[in-house]
Amino acid sequence: MAEAVLDRADAQVAESIRRLSHASTAMAEAIDDGVNVVRLAVKRSGDLAEEIMDDTSQRVKRHPVETLVGVLTVGFVAGALVGWLFSRK
Repeated sequence: MAEAVLDRADAQVAESIRRLSHASTAMAEAIDDGVNVVRLAVKRSGDLAEEIMDDTSQRVKRHPVETLVGVLTVGFVAGALVGWLFSRK
């Protein structure tokens, strides 16, 4: 009888170890997948930023006057907004 109990306990421990092994393998794979997704996102973000910078520099070269007027307008509006916000106090 005691031997049967020990056999069942041994079988349950073995099954628990097997399940734990599967769970740890699944968790390791999920972590690896997450790391790969983050790496890909960082690479794509860097590529996108580089593409935006290239597009912007080409646009500035093609339309320098319009770019200068746009920058001055944005600066003036931002300065007026900041001045208005500080004068309200």
